[in-house]
Amino acid sequence: MSNEVEELIGEGESQNTEFKDSLRLKKEIGETISAFSNTRGGIILIGISDLGEVIGVEVGKRTLEELANYLKLNTDPQMYPEINLCQVADRDIIEVEIKENDEKPVFFKTHAFKRVGRTNQRISTSEIRKLAQEERKRLCFDERICEEAFLEDIDEEKVRKFLKRAKYERRLELNADISVKEALEKLGLLSGGKLTNATILLFGKNPQKNFLQAETRCARFKGTKPLEFIDMKVFGGDIIGQMEDALEFVKEHIKLHAKIVGTERVEKWEYPIEAIREAITNAICHRDYETKSNVQVRIFDDRIEVWGCGFLPEPLTVEDLKKAHRSILRNLLIGKCFFLIKFIEEWGTGTNRIIQECVDYGLPEPLFEEISGSIVVTLKKYKISDEDLENLNERQRKAIEYLKIHRTISRSQYSKLTNCSERTASRDIDGLFENNIVVRKGRGKKTYYELA
Repeated sequence: MSNEVEELIGEGESQNTEFKDSLRLKKEIGETISAFSNTRGGIILIGISDLGEVIGVEVGKRTLEELANYLKLNTDPQMYPEINLCQVADRDIIEVEIKENDEKPVFFKTHAFKRVGRTNQRISTSEIRKLAQEERKRLCFDERICEEAFLEDIDEEKVRKFLKRAKYERRLELNADISVKEALEKLGLLSGGKLTNATILLFGKNPQKNFLQAETRCARFKGTKPLEFIDMKVFGGDIIGQMEDALEFVKEHIKLHAKIVGTERVEKWEYPIEAIREAITNAICHRDYETKSNVQVRIFDDRIEVWGCGFLPEPLTVEDLKKAHRSILRNLLIGKCFFLIKFIEEWGTGTNRIIQECVDYGLPEPLFEEISGSIVVTLKKYKISDEDLENLNERQRKAIEYLKIHRTISRSQYSKLTNCSERTASRDIDGLFENNIVVRKGRGKKTYYELA
C-alpha cells in the first residue's frame, strides 16, 4: 500500500487526489468527502503538505475511529469511507478513500460540494435540484444488474412453480414449459440479457451469496422483553420462501383455540393470520435491500412485532399508513412479482387490511412506528394501552404482567402476588374492571379475571 501512496504523492493533487497536512483540517476533509462522493470518488492523504512534502500525523488508539465517526455524523446521506494507516518515509500517513455515491447529492453539514480540477466547489441550489431529479430517475435496487450472477444461478423449479401460481392467481398467460430465460424476459426480470437483483432474490439458488443481508430472522422470546430466547430461526433462500417460512414459524408459536359452535368444531388462532401474513409480506417486499440488516419477526407473550428495513418511501408517513394512501413501491420488480402471486394488491390497502383484521378479531388497532430507521408493525393481544398502564398503581401493573403470562388471576392470588390485604386487592381489581382493563369470569368463590 505504501508504494501506491508514494506514487500518488509523486503525481501531486488532482481531480481525485487531495493532500491535507493535519487532522485539524476536519472541515476541509469533510468538504472533500462530499466533493468526491458527488463526483467520481477519490483519495485524501492526511499528513502530506500541499506541495507533496511528507509531514506525517500523530495517531492514537482511537484516531481512525474518531475520524470515521466525525465523517459519518456530518454527512447526509452518511458516508463510510475506507480509512487506512500507512507509512511513508517512516512517518504515519492516513489514507481516506471515498467512492462516488449512488445517492446524490451528499452534504457535508449544511452544504454539498463537487470536485472541479483540484478544488472543491459548493453546489448551487439549481444543481442540487437537478441532482435530485436525476436521483428520482435512478433505477431501483431490484432493477439493477447483478453483475456476479448468471443464468445457472437461477433455480428452474422455483421459476416454473411461480408461473403456475401466477397463472392460477392472476391468470398470467405464460406457458410454464417455456425456457427459464424466456420466462424471465417476459416477467421483465432481465436487463440487456443480464440478471437483475430482483431475479436473484426471487429465484436464486443461493441469494445470500450475493445479498448476505437478505434474510428473515424470527424469534419467540420468553415474557414481554427481548432478553431470553425460547426459539430462534434465520430463514435464507429466496424471498418468496422466506415469507412462507416466517409465517409458519409464527403459527408454531401462537395458540390455536378450538370451541364447539352448534355441532361444528371451530378453530381460531389468537392473532388473525391474514394480518400477520400481510405485515411480513410488506416487510420483505418493501424493505431497503441495501441496508445491512434483516427483516425480523419477534413474538412475545403479549404481542408480535414485525420489523422492516429502511424508512418509508417518500412522501409516505407513519400516519398515512392508518388511512387511505397511494401504493409506492420501493422495489418495482419484486412488487410486480408479489402482485402476480397475490402476495400484495398494489392499491396501498395492505396496512388498512391489517388494521381491519385486528379490529374484527376483537384485538386493539396495531401500532405502526418508525424505530431506528425501520418500520415496525406491532399486533397486540390485549387492549390495554401504555396510557392505561401509566394510570395504574405499582400493584396493578405487577398484576397485568402476571396476567400476560398466566392469563387468569383471582382476588386471593392478587393479594399474595402484591403482598396486600384482600380488601386492597378487591379495590384494585374493581378499578381494573371499571376501566375495561380486565373482564370478570366465573361466579362466587370461583370468580377470576382475564385481560380484556
